[in-house]
Amino acid sequence: MKLVFMGTPEFSVPVLQALALRHQVLAVYTQPPRPAGRGKAERPGAVHQAALGLGLPVRHPTSLKGAEAQAEFAALGADVAVVVAYGLILPQAVLDAPRHGCLNIHASLLPRWRGAAPIHRAIMAGDAETGVCIMQMEAGLDTGPVLLREATPIGTAETTADLHDRLSAMGARLILQALDRLPDLHPEPQPAEGVTYAAKIDKAEARVDFTRHAAEVDRLIRGLSPFPGAWVSVAGERVKLLRSRLCPGSGVPGQVLGGFTIACGTDAIEVLEAQREGKRPMPAAEVLKGLTLPDRL
Repeated sequence: MKLVFMGTPEFSVPVLQALALRHQVLAVYTQPPRPAGRGKAERPGAVHQAALGLGLPVRHPTSLKGAEAQAEFAALGADVAVVVAYGLILPQAVLDAPRHGCLNIHASLLPRWRGAAPIHRAIMAGDAETGVCIMQMEAGLDTGPVLLREATPIGTAETTADLHDRLSAMGARLILQALDRLPDLHPEPQPAEGVTYAAKIDKAEARVDFTRHAAEVDRLIRGLSPFPGAWVSVAGERVKLLRSRLCPGSGVPGQVLGGFTIACGTDAIEVLEAQREGKRPMPAAEVLKGLTLPDRL
């Protein structure tokens, strides 16, 4: 098929690579380069770089609301557009331009976790499973009918980074199936019951509150790993906690019980991986070689 690909972050790259092997990618739409690094030089995003490596034409408009941008999109004459974590709102004129419309790869079991951060929110909420939906896009936020879906359990030790990689690969596989079967698929409207919204992660959520149940603290740590990273303050330094597990133990919330085991409101957690400011992520035992924890965090 002749298609347009629309995506920006690393999550979208395996999908683009899979599509480029099987279909004709007319153009890749992605977010404009952003300032990054110490020098704040503009750096293209993951999809932009991947597209250039594949020799595909790249477009990065700041908006698709203007008539000129919409005409340029329509002039491509695409059979379908595949959208995954693009980051711009698609006006109705763009949604209607491809012959088969725009298909979105969404990393949740819709209608649960519509919105910006479905992977983070599923882990933080303690969901037993999540998955990927291939959705026919419409004007509402992730409200369109679903063409294909596949569920997967969320492991008790999984972080957002772990689940991100699994769901990205699943999305690449499912969109190929959807395109192969497109004429025979019947869009299934989303039920009105069970709708939840995965709000964008607010950095204010990231400071660990050890008065909460250990299971909640563990889910926060895993759900915010690697970004923005749940954190604690140690002698004025912000230390990110990246992996953890539940463990026996009790004490005053925040009390360090030995090693990197910390008492919570109920039970305790053991930090398995952490990251000090300006350093790489390391196993907790390595972090503790250069960091003395107080009696209570």
